Amino acid sequence: MNEIFLNNGGKIPLLGFGVFQITNQEICEQSVSSALKTGYRMIDTAACYGNEKAVGRAIQKSGIDRREIFLVSKVWIQDAGYEKTKLSFEKTLQNLQTDYLDLYLIHMPYGDYHGSWRAMEELYEQRKIKAIGVCNFLPDRLEDLILSHKIKPMVNQIELHPFCQQKKLRQMMREHTIQPMAWAPFAEGQNNIFRNVALSEIGAKYNKTPAQVILRWLLQSNIVAIPKSVHAERIKENFDISGFELSLNDMHIVENMDLKQSLILDIQSLDEVKRLHNIHFEQ
Repeated sequence: MNEIFLNNGGKIPLLGFGVFQITNQEICEQSVSSALKTGYRMIDTAACYGNEKAVGRAIQKSGIDRREIFLVSKVWIQDAGYEKTKLSFEKTLQNLQTDYLDLYLIHMPYGDYHGSWRAMEELYEQRKIKAIGVCNFLPDRLEDLILSHKIKPMVNQIELHPFCQQKKLRQMMREHTIQPMAWAPFAEGQNNIFRNVALSEIGAKYNKTPAQVILRWLLQSNIVAIPKSVHAERIKENFDISGFELSLNDMHIVENMDLKQSLILDIQSLDEVKRLHNIHFEQ
């Protein structure tokens, strides 16, 4: 799988496997096992997903050398702040049965994320984390974080799919060499994306599905993607994007699908902020 350099000199795979909303522990473990057997070497989870233990079990049972797997997790709002982040991180390591993470992210730009970042900088300097970053940070919060600390984020994981391409945010991230990472690359199926006429017509030229076209567009745009599925056939299909290349015209067609707005998570909505702050879980 293709890799791309981060601003600290480390590498990250351009395609990984996500486990958001796979709450059934057995199904999560089976899905991660299937992904690893297929060839995925990056797994993206989070404390608030409630499935870190299942991910850890799948990795242990795979027999794959830990050094070959790029493991990602996140600290949630309830654990924002210096001390809480340290404790949450240690629990994440226990759940995943590992002694380090390849990438650790602040999940939301709310609460004491500055305290969380100070803790993550220390963990990074102690080499317990190979790279640190954020999720869902818009330009103002991202710039504030960069100006307030000595280490700037290496990754910003954001809603990014053909209907929400975050072009202004990505331009600002390019200026700071912060790597974009797309969650929900298929827009969670919204706008009938899997039957979209433009994507279907492009796919027909290469004998590929709209989902494969989207992932190929992201890969050629140097955007990391973490598609999720619980079906072995779809997991394999999503991984099979290396045997073709979209033309420049095809790339432009997808780029012109941008609606310039979020379809899934409006970070600036007051109701959304309140809802997210009220999500609590046992790690």
